[in-house]
Amino acid sequence: MTSKTEIKSLLFLMDDPDPFVQESVENRLQELGENAVPLLDEYKAEINSEDARRKVNEVIHKLTFETLEQDFIEILEGGLKTRRSLEKAVFTLARFGNPTLRISEYQAKLDHFADIVEPQIKYKLDEKRKMKRLLKFIFEDLNFHGDAEDYHAPKNCFLDQVIERRKGLPISLSLIVMFISYRLEMPFFGINMPIHFMLNYVGDKEELLIDPYDNGAIVTYDQCYFFLKKNNIDPRSEHFQMATNLDVVLRCIRNLIHSYERKEEMHRVEDLGRLLSVAEMYQ
Repeated sequence: MTSKTEIKSLLFLMDDPDPFVQESVENRLQELGENAVPLLDEYKAEINSEDARRKVNEVIHKLTFETLEQDFIEILEGGLKTRRSLEKAVFTLARFGNPTLRISEYQAKLDHFADIVEPQIKYKLDEKRKMKRLLKFIFEDLNFHGDAEDYHAPKNCFLDQVIERRKGLPISLSLIVMFISYRLEMPFFGINMPIHFMLNYVGDKEELLIDPYDNGAIVTYDQCYFFLKKNNIDPRSEHFQMATNLDVVLRCIRNLIHSYERKEEMHRVEDLGRLLSVAEMYQ
């Protein structure tokens, strides 16, 4: 057992210059393990210093990463065969940024979004109008949009934070559409295009490319070819193939690695590298 007083003392002693003291603190925290996380989280909510909050976050991360890694491996071993399993994998990755994340709360938010829009698309509309109505709901009514000001920030990769902030990367915005649409049995899929993840709507009568970073605008293949060439990439047919669930997970991890490399938080990069190595074994 521990107390908030002990947690405060341990965090204070982490800065002690004596290596023996530092080792003793590290051993005690490891002994407490994840039992200390609720008190650490409670203490974090009470402090205003960004540096102090960052220190607490790092302690929580060290205490919880092994469990996250095991849960992630378990999901991969079970197979990423369904949209639901992809959703679970992506939210498990979100625990990298928020170790105390309650995944069920955010799945309930996605359920709620689907429940709101379902009456608007269930009857009378043809498939293209249903598609457009769902995109309007997500990008206009809910105001999901790209984060142009801080594009590379990790918070744009973690789906819980994307839901809270209504901002994200092309792939995280695509996942919002994909996860709401599968609740409505609508055929949205990901396209693992280099640099810029895209959406694909595969209807009975037509197939459309959609840019999630441009408020769900319908785009042409010619526009995508031009975009790739402008970014010194020779367009190939495989750039426009439907992304597998594993493709999506791998890209999410690589985006996070890039984000933390820019922040020079190499210990985080190393942990993400472990998750990437595991995921790549399933290719």
